[in-house]
Amino acid sequence: MASYLQIENISKSYGPKILFEHIGFNINEGDKIALIAPNGTGKTSLMRILAGKDKSDSGGKIMFLKDIRISFLEQEYDFDPESGIFDQIMAHSTAFTGHLDQEHLWEYERRVIQHLTSLNLPDRDQKMKELSGGEVKRVAIAEMLATEADFFIMDEPTNHLDIDAIEFLEGYLSRSRCTLLMVTHDRYFLDKVCNTVMEMDHGAVYTYRGDYQNYLEKREERISNYNAETDKVRNILRRELEWMRSTPQARTGKARYRINAFYDLKDRAAQTHTEKQVSMDEVKGSTRLGTKIINCKDLSFFYGDKCYLDKFTYNFQRYEKIGIVGRNGAGKSTFMNIITGNFTSDMVCTDPASYDFSGKSGQGLLTGSIELGESLKIGYYHQSGIDFNPDDTVLDIVNDTRLLGRFLFPHDMLNNKVSKLSGGEKRRLYLLTILMQQPNLLVLDEPTNDLDIVTLNILEEYLKEFSGTLIIVSHDRHFLDRLVDHLFIFCGEGVIKDFVGSYSEYREYIKEYETEQKAKARAEEKKLKEAAAKKAVSAAPGPNDATKKRKLSYKEQKELEQLEKDLATLAGEKAEIESALGSGELPFDKLQAASNRIAEILALTEEKEMRWLELSC
Repeated sequence: MASYLQIENISKSYGPKILFEHIGFNINEGDKIALIAPNGTGKTSLMRILAGKDKSDSGGKIMFLKDIRISFLEQEYDFDPESGIFDQIMAHSTAFTGHLDQEHLWEYERRVIQHLTSLNLPDRDQKMKELSGGEVKRVAIAEMLATEADFFIMDEPTNHLDIDAIEFLEGYLSRSRCTLLMVTHDRYFLDKVCNTVMEMDHGAVYTYRGDYQNYLEKREERISNYNAETDKVRNILRRELEWMRSTPQARTGKARYRINAFYDLKDRAAQTHTEKQVSMDEVKGSTRLGTKIINCKDLSFFYGDKCYLDKFTYNFQRYEKIGIVGRNGAGKSTFMNIITGNFTSDMVCTDPASYDFSGKSGQGLLTGSIELGESLKIGYYHQSGIDFNPDDTVLDIVNDTRLLGRFLFPHDMLNNKVSKLSGGEKRRLYLLTILMQQPNLLVLDEPTNDLDIVTLNILEEYLKEFSGTLIIVSHDRHFLDRLVDHLFIFCGEGVIKDFVGSYSEYREYIKEYETEQKAKARAEEKKLKEAAAKKAVSAAPGPNDATKKRKLSYKEQKELEQLEKDLATLAGEKAEIESALGSGELPFDKLQAASNRIAEILALTEEKEMRWLELSC
């Protein structure tokens, strides 16, 4: 296999904090690598160095194989708010498209449009400023995939994507022969796409072939071996210490090497690997929860011409754990804001039973009723995070050194300004401010974004034992599978379906439903063809039938020609829908619409075939 990337002796520090030092590794053609490390240890910094947007402190070498196509996906996509989606992608792509002839440029544009459609962004002229965070990420993904690069380098590709988009990207990358290096915290995505896990730990890099479970096992083995070796070194150190403390006559000039070796042993003996983990012990517990949580009756919400809620009625129960899933822009975050009374500055409440919202792009109207329990204490973790004062220190935000230490903010970080923290560290600090309030209703809107896998595992354990009601919007399927009892599926047009079970169970249900619908469609098509064939035989003249076929009028001839065109069009549309149904990527609402359309096509086809037979015989 060709070596696509060789890295030698690169380092990065911020002030006194060393992220990584003199590291090196190699990536070969066909490697699909997930880079794992705790927040704040330099994953994004490494990605920026590879992209040429930052430099190694120690110089070093970064060597890509000549003539391979490389595509970078950064966490934040830089765009012009006034630009349309397609124009924005083409503006970014000038370095890639500049050398293309017209035929290959058209092919690239076709791929861009294809990926935008697959990612549910069919309106390529829509302004970038009108897109949600997840939709902007889908634009970035479409731009990356359209390059058909040999080597993809991606920093948290699933952040802000809805599950449908994640599963599309997952399918594309798992089928592709590309080489890739990506930072991800999505464990299902990692296992479906990657064949190697690379870990940054204590400034060094370790590589493990295999899936995430294999990584955990081999990592534990590595740490155990390291600590066992440390114990051996300590035993040797004790003997050498006795020698060092013996009479000065024992340490002649000839033993100088032994004295130097003693100090090397002393340094090595101090290097026990201890695993630092977030501890939730200090924030366990919640305020006592009454029998009434949130009661919603006939909630409907329209913003402009778009319906986000259509007569939603539900009484939330004590201790239940609900997952909320649906496409970006389906109204999940809006729903959370509404049921918790967390109205933003452009949502002005004027009446308890009918809320009027004045927004920048139109008017919003909410009708129905919401009743909150008297003992309710809501902890709301927003997807957008929190606007910390960048000049505040960690200790200014949470004035509890013991609690901060348990959330992996050691003493030497307490006076760090928030502006110096990594994205994941800011998220962890924000999460701490929510949990320390000890809420009895915990509302989490995309809590997994920017958190490292270690923190996610600890958070999952905490939430499993949480003694209150839990509502989670998340695109992390592993996170949902471990925590929720049932799902609210946002199907679009204000429709919310309640599915009892985990996310994986829901996906299995959808696949079975798709298979059933396809079988029904095939059976119906077979019946129609058989019926059409019988009618054609009965209508055809027999061998003794001397009757001549009547001549069609001009109008009938034109009708016959149009019928043939219509039947071809319907057959093409039917093939496209059947292909989409077989992909397993359609959300529930699109699945239902596709199934309904198949039934319409079959009925239209039968009607037009009958008329075609009448005119043809």
